[in-house]
Amino acid sequence: MAENKNDINRRHFLRNGLWAACLTGLGAITGALSRKCSAQNLFWQIDPEICIACGNCATYCVLEESAVKCVHAYAMCGYCRICFGFFGPEPHDINDAAENQLCPTGAIIRKYLKDDDPYYEYTIDEPLCMGCGKCVLGCNTFGNGSLFLQVRHDRCLNCNECSIAVACPSGAYKRVPADKPYLLKRADSA
Repeated sequence: MAENKNDINRRHFLRNGLWAACLTGLGAITGALSRKCSAQNLFWQIDPEICIACGNCATYCVLEESAVKCVHAYAMCGYCRICFGFFGPEPHDINDAAENQLCPTGAIIRKYLKDDDPYYEYTIDEPLCMGCGKCVLGCNTFGNGSLFLQVRHDRCLNCNECSIAVACPSGAYKRVPADKPYLLKRADSA
């Protein structure tokens, strides 16, 4: 029994159509996977040159304890006796008492370093830091800007749409490559 020409054309059409549908589906899957992989290779981060330390990082993070923490650039620090990131603009006294500290959680630790010229080292106790940015604002306003905020990626969920980034009034949140996840402040930019 001989096949007619219409049956052959239909078979070729169906076979080619099936191949085209398979290739289209495979292309869509590959595209979705590559988008997901490229999104996983990017992290949310705060650009310290743009951040205005508004306080949203402490309240808008989806985590109970914000993934945003204060970072100290020691190379920029003056190791001052009066650090306006530690003390408020008008402290009652120049000592470590809680009423004199700007940080609401006591996350900044002040340590005396020398006898002849008093130098103080200020370190951040990250588990106490809530990312409010009060110290950053004080340091930027009256100091040298050695304190700034950064997203800690060991805590961050890397949400597809970061709720802090959406609430950021200055647009300081950026997606950065995973191999360079931190945007550090430079001494020449302060």
